[in-house]
Amino acid sequence: MKVLKGQDILALGFMTFALFVGAGNIIFPPIVGLQSGPNVWIAALGFLITAVGLPVVTVIALAKVGGGMDALSSPIGKIAGGLLAAAAYLAVGPLFATPRTATVSFEVGLAPLTGESPLALFLYSSVYFLIVFFVSLYPGRLLDTVGRFLAPLKIIALAILGIAAFALPAGDIGSATPVYETAPFSQGFIQGYLTMDTLGALVFGIVIVNAIRSRGVESPKLITRYAIIAGLVAGIGLTLVYLSLFRLGSGSHEVAVGATNGAAVLHAYVQHTFGSLGSGFLAVLIALACLVTAVGLTCACAEYFSKILPLSYKALVIILALFSLLVSNLGLTKLIAFSVPVLTAIYPPCIVLVALSFCKGFWNEQTRIVGPVMLVSFIFGVVDALKGAGLADSLPNWLTHMPFSEQGLAWLVPSLIVLVGAFVCDRLMGKSQQAIA
Repeated sequence: MKVLKGQDILALGFMTFALFVGAGNIIFPPIVGLQSGPNVWIAALGFLITAVGLPVVTVIALAKVGGGMDALSSPIGKIAGGLLAAAAYLAVGPLFATPRTATVSFEVGLAPLTGESPLALFLYSSVYFLIVFFVSLYPGRLLDTVGRFLAPLKIIALAILGIAAFALPAGDIGSATPVYETAPFSQGFIQGYLTMDTLGALVFGIVIVNAIRSRGVESPKLITRYAIIAGLVAGIGLTLVYLSLFRLGSGSHEVAVGATNGAAVLHAYVQHTFGSLGSGFLAVLIALACLVTAVGLTCACAEYFSKILPLSYKALVIILALFSLLVSNLGLTKLIAFSVPVLTAIYPPCIVLVALSFCKGFWNEQTRIVGPVMLVSFIFGVVDALKGAGLADSLPNWLTHMPFSEQGLAWLVPSLIVLVGAFVCDRLMGKSQQAIA
């Protein structure tokens, strides 16, 4: 029976970590740290739940069912599962996350040197997605190209930045903004959504499993075990990166005055601490971090859509790279603004799906539980999304004053109520004849 060597397991863990650490992972913690002030570690706790805890749990859930999102979503049926999978793949693929990797790496690394001209962004993103295209053509080599080469470089660069954040703080911690003054934990929780890591985990599950299989491992138990180890390694790495970036942001109050996003905070800190040499270092770090994630997302999306569309993997890589190139030229601020309502709507059903996958032994029929709870979580997730898009005035008053509505968690209580009701109904109905047979 084929097993992975110790160095292959380590490379797999590094690859998984490198796939996760992209644009959002680097730009959101510094701005949270800056704006939360003395409440930084309370906000960090909320952030870590959605940006580390949920993705690791998702990787484990996918590993248990073989890596595919379709197996995880089977209780809600093929059509609903397919729609959810398509929404997740598109969100973390060509619509938001993949284009954002190019935009962030440009704005942090090159824009301070070239200026934020549309031409400079277009030229940079063209070269960027050309590299993404060529690396993504060979998904079987990801463990070598990413796990053994790009990931270690990325980890070394992040380690240097992380150590500097604690050893060389730019200044004292400033005051918190009003929203972080009143609800730091829930605000951090919501900001963790924006990293898209839980959606990313749903997408990367198949990439991780395929990387294990590329080494000849066929045993489902071993594949599950290796995938879980990879997820835990990635979780530890993500936590260390986030903690250092929270510290970096919280101490940048004086050098990042007026910063509106984490990219500006990062650049201000590095410029203050390392000078122009630091700007070059930051450009390489961000480009590496974002490039690896873009490759992983492109491979995963092409792999998924090649199974449901009459297009080859290679053709889809070309289409995805070109579409991501076009979207990336909208600019970072617009991309974030567009992504927030969509992510707020689709995250709740994804969280419910992953959480309930671990509880299937508690009920007779998964379909009776998972479907209704996911539907309710999506409906109220849409309510939160409409509020986030500034359309709260068009909603009934009672919808905007639900429990945890101010924290963007209006879906939580209704989902729990439906879960209890569905559980009672499931107990009363017993096992179906099909299940008994």
